[in-house]
Amino acid sequence: MDFTFEIQKNIRKIFYKIIETTSLEDLNKIPQGFNNNVIWNIAHCVVTQQLLAYKLSGIDVSLSPKMIERYMKDTKPEGDLGQDEIDEIKSLLVSTIEKTKIDFDHGVFKTFNAYTVSTTGNTLGHINDALEFSVVHDGIHYGYVLALLKVIKK
Repeated sequence: MDFTFEIQKNIRKIFYKIIETTSLEDLNKIPQGFNNNVIWNIAHCVVTQQLLAYKLSGIDVSLSPKMIERYMKDTKPEGDLGQDEIDEIKSLLVSTIEKTKIDFDHGVFKTFNAYTVSTTGNTLGHINDALEFSVVHDGIHYGYVLALLKVIKK
């Protein structure tokens, strides 16, 4: 699983750089024809990874209920985020992956409640499945972020 964590950490570093190099206005912009924005996609990845790994393992998620409620599946941006909220998301990008790896290496994930992913129809039956799918999920949203940035920066 080391490679899985390495890939996800690298994607999260790319997200971090995108946040660093994109204006607050552009992070919050929802272009015509889109349902969400750059920062929502990035925060959604943080929340989804935590829910897949921790919640499905019956372990409390370390994110605030407000953050989960704002960025979980089937949500959309509720308004522009300020710099403090952006900074919080930025701080969670890599730290959540590092903590999950530590917990995984220490055998924290003992049980897992199977979950069928709506986008692919695959059933996640083990923590390894959830962690591997989380990388795919981040990749999907990275593509979406790139599409948003292309439209925004025209």
